[in-house]
Amino acid sequence: MITCVVHYTIDSTKIESFEQFAKAWMRLVEEHGGTHHGYFLPAEGASDQAEALFTFDSLASYEKYRQLFGVDPEFIAADRIRDESGCVIRYERSFMRPLLPNAPEPPRR
Repeated sequence: MITCVVHYTIDSTKIESFEQFAKAWMRLVEEHGGTHHGYFLPAEGASDQAEALFTFDSLASYEKYRQLFGVDPEFIAADRIRDESGCVIRYERSFMRPLLPNAPEPPRR
């Protein structure tokens, strides 16, 4: 299992566009084999930071999903929301291994 954590710097004056962008990507992740854990938007503190977390069963299944970027019309349309609105200033992706409550112990190395 692999979880992608995306850290966004957003234009806080364009939060509605960011929400539209986020809803499109939540649907696409779910439709293409992942589990989306949601977008986390500013509430207190910094008004220009947002996060997204989504999980795929394996790096291979994530890579299969990534092959659709720039090719699949729905992926292109979702990215167009970001690009045309300017709601995302920058983003950074990290991959993490989740430690979940009640999960079996991972094998020791």
